[in-house]
Amino acid sequence: MGDSKRQKKRYTTPRHPWSEESLREELRLIGEYGLRSKMELRRAQFALRQIRRSARSCQGLMGDERTRRERELISRLYRMGLVEKESGLDDVLSLTASNLLERRLQTIVLRKGLANTLHQARQLIVHRKVLMDGRAVSVPSYVVGRKEEATITTPRAS
Repeated sequence: MGDSKRQKKRYTTPRHPWSEESLREELRLIGEYGLRSKMELRRAQFALRQIRRSARSCQGLMGDERTRRERELISRLYRMGLVEKESGLDDVLSLTASNLLERRLQTIVLRKGLANTLHQARQLIVHRKVLMDGRAVSVPSYVVGRKEEATITTPRAS
């Protein structure tokens, strides 16, 4: 049962946490995307794992059910900005954690030129200086959709 107020973990830890290759890859991604901790990276990997799991389950289906669920998955990932409209399940299965990390608000603020560094982008977001649709957003790990990407701005200096 458990406590209803206690949320479940949204990430999993690696089976071999001290593998040199995985440690180097984790540190590279943390540095490249300005993540605060490995937990943020593991959340992205966990979300990607769930996406890939649903793509594999679609592959096992037949007929109309497969095409319907495949269309739903592709359209959801298209709205998130992870794949193109005419993509297939192979494109979904080839997604990596860096694809998902590129869609974070922190990374998009840097890519749009609203901040000079990833750390400055994170600070602007946490201090509520970044607006999306005219509303302040304070979550650097927010996954920005295609429609929302054009609405990211900073308030004018007074």
